[in-house]
Amino acid sequence: MTTLGIIWFCLIFVLIAGYFILDGFDLGAGVLSPFVAKNDEEKAIVRQSIGPVWDGNEVWLLTAGGALFAAFAPAYATTFSGFYLAIILVLMGLIVRAVSVEFAGHDKEWSKIWNALFFVGSLLPALLLGVAAGNVFAGIPMNANGDYVGVPLLGLVTPFTLLTGLLGLALFICQGSSWLSLKAPLNSDVRARAKKIRSVALVVAGVLFLVTAAYALFILKPEMAPETSILRILFFALVIVALAAAIVKSRDENGDLLTFIASSAACAMLVALWASLMFPNLVVAGAGDPLSLFATAASGENITIATAASTDLALGWMLGITCVGLPLVLAYHFMIYRTFRGRVDTKDLHY
Repeated sequence: MTTLGIIWFCLIFVLIAGYFILDGFDLGAGVLSPFVAKNDEEKAIVRQSIGPVWDGNEVWLLTAGGALFAAFAPAYATTFSGFYLAIILVLMGLIVRAVSVEFAGHDKEWSKIWNALFFVGSLLPALLLGVAAGNVFAGIPMNANGDYVGVPLLGLVTPFTLLTGLLGLALFICQGSSWLSLKAPLNSDVRARAKKIRSVALVVAGVLFLVTAAYALFILKPEMAPETSILRILFFALVIVALAAAIVKSRDENGDLLTFIASSAACAMLVALWASLMFPNLVVAGAGDPLSLFATAASGENITIATAASTDLALGWMLGITCVGLPLVLAYHFMIYRTFRGRVDTKDLHY
């Protein structure tokens, strides 16, 4: 296991965290759209709040997938082939959401259908990405060649992965409601409804996090308790602290920005905790959840940094390109978010 392999392991999880935070509020806003927006103007506010940034936010997911392919090709092959149907559903959701965002405000005749697709296209990725993360952690049945040998799609749904899916969905809703509270007009009903949902969603996310952690520690992988490191305990505590800070600031009338920052920090620390629990594995081989209805024995071995990493030459060139490209991406995000800072103005809803 080389230093470059470890660096790329960390970079991929940084990209995942970036996607979780940024596209998290996009997907969360879409999931919440039927509940916070009751008429055409309010639905336009929701769309306009994410309109200038949603497509740029998705770049983080594409980059994470590309980086996994280039840096750890065997891990990419196993996960993307084993999760094929789930990934197709995620992609279909993202495509449908993209189309609906652009068409909902222009095609009045089909506006109800576009608004419904906006909700569905946001819900599917928000739920299934958490399910996929739970499977990677719990373990998936693989043969000696690293091929997935479980039941397609249904084999990925277990009590534990349902918990991780619901936890991911809850955090997406936290991000979405925090973003809408920050961006909707100050005295609008959209903001008022988003603030109410935000208060509940943050508590639900905290409870789901504790339940998921307890399930993982006492049922899924009890052997992990003696191996718990200071770093894992730190990330676990930081998730709780960030969620607690978000709950406290959500009660402040002027705390929208700090609530969003705290919610984003909770998402980042959760990804960091996941990375620390996975290290040095990229994909865990195993039957997964012992309570699964479709448990399948695995004959393969874990895919690790050492067994999956590309050559140091390839990783070195990729790191050099990243050192040039990543600052440009961050500069782009800074420019866009600065340009469209502030709350949505109702005079801009025609766009």
